[in-house]
Amino acid sequence: VQLQASGGGLVQAGGSLRLSCLASGRQNNMNFLAWFRQASGKEREFVGSITWSPGSPVYANAVKGRFTISRDNAKDTVYLQMNDLKPEDTAVYFCAARQNRLVLSAQANPRHYEWWGQGTLVTVSS
Repeated sequence: VQLQASGGGLVQAGGSLRLSCLASGRQNNMNFLAWFRQASGKEREFVGSITWSPGSPVYANAVKGRFTISRDNAKDTVYLQMNDLKPEDTAVYFCAARQNRLVLSAQANPRHYEWWGQGTLVTVSS
């Protein structure tokens, strides 16, 4: 199982970007995927999560209403659509996954994830 994140770049405040996370070899081994981000000098922060089965995504308060997580099961890809970006959204964005779904209270803990992508840098200029 491998995760490959892509789509990062430089964007002005108020702009949009869409990140992709390709989950190679996921089959039935990876049912839960999340996005995290890590700004320079800060801890890794939960952004949101989604399951491969039907269900609604979950979002951190900091991105709720601006970011949208979706999936394309046929392409084994999860997307993070980021709108109305702010300078404080600048970070390296990672996708992470695990086999089983997590309860809401545990989703923000990076330790609960079994697989991680390499990260993609998002820079938002003011």
